[in-house]
Amino acid sequence: MLRIHFTAEDLARVRIADAPDPLAETVLSLPLLQAGESAGVALGGWRERTRVGLQPQMRPLLELAPAGPGEYVPEAFVHAAATDLADSLDHTWSLPRVQWAADWLATRILRPAVPRWIHALHHGDRAWGELVRRQLHDYHALAIAPYWSQLVATAHTERVQRALATVGSGVEGLLGSLHPEIDWSPGVLSVPCDVDTDLELAGCGILLVPTFFCPRPLVLVDNADGGRPPVLRYPMARSLADCASVVAPGTGGTGEGLTALLGTTRARLLCAAQDPAGTTELARRTGTSPATASHHASVLRAAGLLTTCRDGSAVRHSLTPLGRALLDG
Repeated sequence: MLRIHFTAEDLARVRIADAPDPLAETVLSLPLLQAGESAGVALGGWRERTRVGLQPQMRPLLELAPAGPGEYVPEAFVHAAATDLADSLDHTWSLPRVQWAADWLATRILRPAVPRWIHALHHGDRAWGELVRRQLHDYHALAIAPYWSQLVATAHTERVQRALATVGSGVEGLLGSLHPEIDWSPGVLSVPCDVDTDLELAGCGILLVPTFFCPRPLVLVDNADGGRPPVLRYPMARSLADCASVVAPGTGGTGEGLTALLGTTRARLLCAAQDPAGTTELARRTGTSPATASHHASVLRAAGLLTTCRDGSAVRHSLTPLGRALLDG
């Protein structure tokens, strides 16, 4: 059991991640892909579809994050770093060597029979690094990208619900309701762990990350940046139905579906806001008047798809995580 000790300063620095990290979801899905029915029937269809499309050259990834005895997901790949896969991969490969060395030490302890190529990867072998990075990109396109819009929308809903719960019950109420296997008693959060140990946050707080491909809570304490708080990942799906709905085939949207849902002008304006812009610029991009663009931006903002902030004397519109989820579909 890992006992995480909070001070009053730590409680004030509890945060919930804005959105899921695509690289973490990709790597954490690998053990579940290999686990079979023991990983839950709700993922059965996803496993079957993913295995059909799995290419032989992706096999090293199955050794990187195996299922069953010796299961260990390298922490270097699962830090909450970015909302874009390329950025998250860049972050991982830019980690200092001390981070990779610490990750290798943990890998050797938990997986005594780890393949030799993983040693080479952790010690900076360029060929293995390029191969793994390329295969992670291809596997993500197969196993994660088709469901990404629904996954992001679910994470956004989870974040909003947790925020509302915090308003009603405070941060301690939030920590006490994260997951059945996580226990909160005054000042101490207890999380399942392979070793019995204590962690003092010492004022740095903690980052909570709702994660889909995460069957049990996972704490990451070996961060690349000593100034970053520890990361606690916990399952975002609260039921079998929730889990199945995220990875159901055809959950992603289409351009036609977006237009049918929002109307032509609002769909075009939402697409135009992928690069944050003012009202006049959005009007130019969509071929409408500033007054029309302002009206539709207000509707999209009220629906939680756009956010608007003041930029000097003008305003700047940008997508919310939910708005980006619709477009990513």
